[in-house]
Amino acid sequence: MPAHVAAPYFETWTGESPAALAAESGNKYLTMAFLETDAAGSCTAYWNGDTTQPISKAAFGSDIAAIQARGGNVIPSFGGWTADTTGTELADSCTSVDAIASVYESLVTTYGITRIDLDVEGDSINNAAGIDRRNKAIAKVERWAERTGRSVQFSYTLPTSNTGLEANGVALLQNAVDNGARVDVVNIMTFDYWDGATHDMAADTQTAAAGLHDQLAALYPKKSSAKLWSMIGVTEMPGIDDYGPEETFTTQDAVTVENWAVAKGIDTLSFWALQRDNGGCPGTGGSDSCSGIAQDTWYFSHTFEPFMRGVSVS
Repeated sequence: MPAHVAAPYFETWTGESPAALAAESGNKYLTMAFLETDAAGSCTAYWNGDTTQPISKAAFGSDIAAIQARGGNVIPSFGGWTADTTGTELADSCTSVDAIASVYESLVTTYGITRIDLDVEGDSINNAAGIDRRNKAIAKVERWAERTGRSVQFSYTLPTSNTGLEANGVALLQNAVDNGARVDVVNIMTFDYWDGATHDMAADTQTAAAGLHDQLAALYPKKSSAKLWSMIGVTEMPGIDDYGPEETFTTQDAVTVENWAVAKGIDTLSFWALQRDNGGCPGTGGSDSCSGIAQDTWYFSHTFEPFMRGVSVS
């Protein structure tokens, strides 16, 4: 993966082609959401928990290959709100660390990807057994990658307050440290604060990331400040988020955040989700298919893309 990557989430359940939308929007990288089991207790992961979409080249293989042929890649993501609240997040569902690790490894060998994202929220972020299994599996996969000459990174996507992770998010990362699991990126979801306040979303992205930086400094005391910033990612929700108009990420907020991300040298800029990057439903909050604000189609994609090249926008 590049040192700075813009990789919006792609909703894999829509039936759309990730390669086609990546090309239309100008994105070289996508985070593909989500992988989960079809039922609690299973150790088999499917795209969207749909048993007709296993981890197989028959499911998204040609799309992923097309994205890679254009010099990009995808980041498969496990979890998400639905899986994390129904027991179908892989490490919550499966009690075998070896089986969890095998699923992660199968993504690398099947699709040629080099980063796996773990979206842990809802019930999953308080599931101590699942957290421990997941981190043990990460460590196991990292040892496998080292033995076999592969490159595999892991990112954790976690909910945040506007001052940093809650205690359960810090505990999850502490467990990773305790298990010898290398976490390459901590990607905070800087939206859906749900605290009743009206938010300046760009400013709160910056304070949330600053808080995370300090939390990472306590977890990784040997890392420099620059290295800690290079472990950070932020995921925005363009337009009106699930809470409502009090939490609206504007087009100008996107410019502010992109410039800040370049200056700080963070790792990842993302947003939820690519299919929302259009102005088709002004005034509608929390839609899966439009931002709820007036905007040009692909505005947020085009604004975040220069981050890949370390270029600020105006």
